[in-house]
Amino acid sequence: MSQVSYYTEDGLKKLRTELAQLKDVERPKASLAIAEARDKGDLSENAEYDAAKEAQGMLELRIARLEEALSGARLIDESQLDNSKVLILSRVKIKNQANGMEMNYTLVAESEADLASGKISVNSPIGKGLLGKSVGEIAQVQVPNGVVNFEILEITR
Repeated sequence: MSQVSYYTEDGLKKLRTELAQLKDVERPKASLAIAEARDKGDLSENAEYDAAKEAQGMLELRIARLEEALSGARLIDESQLDNSKVLILSRVKIKNQANGMEMNYTLVAESEADLASGKISVNSPIGKGLLGKSVGEIAQVQVPNGVVNFEILEITR
């Protein structure tokens, strides 16, 4: 049974595009590489054949994982989300109580997280600490060095 994961429309589209690329382009390439290596002679001493089979196995594993992720994928309906609390797809402005530093994050599904663009997973320590909080509340986030307190300054979509 696959695990249910929530995706934005863009995240789901990227997943489907990658799966189509792997199935329609990469899989035929892998089969062709195996066929070419097989034509080169004795398979028991053919490193090229072994490498091609290994690459095909890794490709099939990636395809299977993407298919499993898609089978449990659910599209998030942003219009149904409450803006008064931090939820998935919330853009949150927070202030670190220890040093006064302000940060902006968007909470997204784990597969869409990208810290460089300010997108953090709802399953990350900060994401878990912020979920369900309202403006003005303090989120206590457990990190390896202890507990960090973040004040919720603003919640938008």
